[in-house]
Amino acid sequence: MRASDAERERVAETLREAVAEGRLEMAEFEQRLEATYTARTHGELEPLVRDLPAPGAAVAPVGAPVARTGSQKRWTERIGRPATSSGAFAFWGGFGRRGNWTVGRKFTAFAMWGGGEIDLREANFEDREVVIRCITIMGGIQVTVPPELNVEVRGIGVMGGFGERAKDEGIPSPDAPRVRITGFALMGGVGVEHKRSKAERQRLRDAELGRPGSGALGDERGRGRLEKGPDAS
Repeated sequence: MRASDAERERVAETLREAVAEGRLEMAEFEQRLEATYTARTHGELEPLVRDLPAPGAAVAPVGAPVARTGSQKRWTERIGRPATSSGAFAFWGGFGRRGNWTVGRKFTAFAMWGGGEIDLREANFEDREVVIRCITIMGGIQVTVPPELNVEVRGIGVMGGFGERAKDEGIPSPDAPRVRITGFALMGGVGVEHKRSKAERQRLRDAELGRPGSGALGDERGRGRLEKGPDAS
């Protein structure tokens, strides 16, 4: 999503408040401020204030429990939400479902002469059992899932491909939803990739190095993975 001038100014105000409170050093403030005014999208703006409170917002005391969002949540917190999307369509174009969204228990994606992206790494789930149907004709659909998700891939490719590859090693969690990915690819492809998000890989690195801020990994998803090491890419 493209960022507006008003949104850039709100981020700049948050940075000014942070440097006034001593949360940012002047050098870092100047770097972030310059990046704010050159940012073109929300994705470029959001990391600049991710670790800062909004101006005037109440700040939790040091040591207070931190509210988890996205992939920081336990699987039990990510199941049973109302669906925000139950399908996607692309014809001579593309679609994307990523970030903090809730996938319906039955989700159908169609792409013809186009492409689409379905990212479940930060997603919530309407039900513990989810079926994602991917149909593509001379197009492509990429599905990205966290390594701890229980995934079953059953699709057919004709003059094309329908399959999965595991990039990041991980053990499926017994508390995670079960996602069945089915469908049909004609002269196109549907790919399922197991991959952690950048934020998740950074939390794993911090946990291994004993850095502050890694406490959110003290749930069932963090155990049993640190011996394997983070992905180097």
